[in-house]
Amino acid sequence: MAIHPTTLIDSKAEIDSSVEVGPFCVIGPNVKIGAGSVIKSHVVINGHTTIGANNEIYQFASIGEANQDKKYKGEPTQLVLGDNNVIRENATIHRGTVQDNGITLIGSNNLFMASTHVGHDCIVGDNNILANFAALAGHVTVGNNVILGGYTGVHQFCQVNSYSMCGMGSMVSKDIPRYVMVSGSPAKAHGMNFEGMRRRGVAPEIIRALRAAYKIVYLKGLTLEVALSELEKGELSQIPEVTEFILSIRNSKRGIVR
Repeated sequence: MAIHPTTLIDSKAEIDSSVEVGPFCVIGPNVKIGAGSVIKSHVVINGHTTIGANNEIYQFASIGEANQDKKYKGEPTQLVLGDNNVIRENATIHRGTVQDNGITLIGSNNLFMASTHVGHDCIVGDNNILANFAALAGHVTVGNNVILGGYTGVHQFCQVNSYSMCGMGSMVSKDIPRYVMVSGSPAKAHGMNFEGMRRRGVAPEIIRALRAAYKIVYLKGLTLEVALSELEKGELSQIPEVTEFILSIRNSKRGIVR
């Protein structure tokens, strides 16, 4: 294990022998760090925090610290990170609260750019990008393959569904359906992330179907219930990607960005 002599690691921490830890880091007693991870310098990792394999955490990041919920009384809540995440400078990721499930859960292959924030009890999936200063309030759920532009803010309890995208400076206070692009303050829908779909090899006929589904929900002037009923009764509902789009709206508890 390559640990710089200026770093402080509690004797109860469980750190794989292949982990590298740079200077002036502080790692608490309930921390577990998996194989191949690299902790750069001046990083604080605290609380009941489990970090998977091959993660890279840059200087001045704060991982697993007590959350900012005023109801939090020091309960032993958790933060769990998967594998292959990159957490850049000054990023903050807080552990959960007992008012929720007691855990903040991060998947794998995510990029958290400098000064991003993940609040307590968030659930973040895989292959997401949070650009500089993007922030998730408590209890936010983010799917997979999501891009949040710089300075995006997501209100507590919102759902940001898979393959969606937020433009720079978006203020999100409602749920974002699957595939949808939003921007603005407050955020409004501006089409679907078709370019992202093409880059991932989504077939042209699927993109055409999703474009038609978007028009029914967003551009025909229908109420949301009427639009969804029209979609569910039509041939488009036979396409799995359209069904996923519909379900991401049906499952919304806060209402959707529209």
